[in-house]
Amino acid sequence: MLLGCRPHFGGLSIGSKNFTEQLILGELLAQYLESALKTMVDRRFYLAGTYICQQALLAGRIDLYIEYTGTALAAVLKENPILGHQQVFDLVKREYARRFNLDVMPPLGFDNSFALVMRSPDAREKHLSRLSQLGPFAPQMRMGVGYEFLERPDGYNGLIRTYGLKFAEPPRVMDLGLLYRALESRQVDIVAGSNTDGLIAALKLAVLEDDFHYFPPYDAVPIVRAEALRRYSGLAAALNQLAGRISLQAMRQMNYAVDGEKKDAAAVVRNFLRENNLLSS
Repeated sequence: MLLGCRPHFGGLSIGSKNFTEQLILGELLAQYLESALKTMVDRRFYLAGTYICQQALLAGRIDLYIEYTGTALAAVLKENPILGHQQVFDLVKREYARRFNLDVMPPLGFDNSFALVMRSPDAREKHLSRLSQLGPFAPQMRMGVGYEFLERPDGYNGLIRTYGLKFAEPPRVMDLGLLYRALESRQVDIVAGSNTDGLIAALKLAVLEDDFHYFPPYDAVPIVRAEALRRYSGLAAALNQLAGRISLQAMRQMNYAVDGEKKDAAAVVRNFLRENNLLSS
């Protein structure tokens, strides 16, 4: 039976998508809420992408997971991208409550925008630092993307239109966890990764600046079923306490510890929570 397709048997249920950062964030929520609420937590991780997590929430198979505001705006709400962090958050919060009876909690403190990533020697050789410089080189380059990036309104098609890009071949679609391996082994020349990916630092890769501001903000936010907030009286307060507590640097470090140093995600999360006084004694 597919993970996440079981009926919901009591206890707080936390989901995640199927890449390292989401595993870390799911585990962070689980450990933090186990401590804060003194309750059992059911971990339902690796639920593929945004659409599966959203359907799992609506079906009551999970109670909450971490989403990114730009993803919620474009992929779920099908709204046109807008730039301001607060404007995106306010719209997503309002529409998720109205359309889905889901609560969008305050941002955790980091923005995980898409990042177009190359091997550093190639970027240096071509004098590439911004996406607006990529056009003349794109016809000789192969691109790697995750499954969702092709279909999303804030994904591949809008990107190539905005920057006038034409690559050597259609993008190669693969699991997010394989993008950097494909880049390192020269199967592709540029990938659509994420700003907080630990392997960017681990592999000393180059990130091209989105100088036309194509991508909207992607602030990480917990999304919770309203019924779960009623069932657990301290849940809203606990999630509010997490607001602003995970910086971009901290998220990169945790991602690198798991992806780059191959440390256990649960141990990495436990250390972070202890160092930041987020575990009750």
